[in-house]
Amino acid sequence: MSAAAEATPTLVEAQTSNLKVRTRDGDNLGHISALMVDKRSGQSTYAVLSLGGFLGLNKSYYPVPFSLLGYDGANDEYVVTIDRRVLEGGPSWANNAPDFNQSYADRVSSYFGTEVTRIA
Repeated sequence: MSAAAEATPTLVEAQTSNLKVRTRDGDNLGHISALMVDKRSGQSTYAVLSLGGFLGLNKSYYPVPFSLLGYDGANDEYVVTIDRRVLEGGPSWANNAPDFNQSYADRVSSYFGTEVTRIA
């Protein structure tokens, strides 16, 4: 391995299905479309929430620090512990996902006021 080889990011995306998400008020919010997982620890650091849309069109995606989600075992769903308006005002995309690099992770963590995750 050459000294010029770049380190690979420690954060990888794992696609999910059927992980429902609701607001803390009990409203259906959408689902988790992907989890960003730290390769070293195996811990989920961010969840990418998919909101809105019909038949796969007009969906919006919101990356959220995983620490802002709670799990409701009785209903087998996740609960966003922040206000929906705060979530919808945060970093998001509709068509082209951004490169989830350190700069973007810093932006997400800064917006939500959570600890920054080192991903490179």
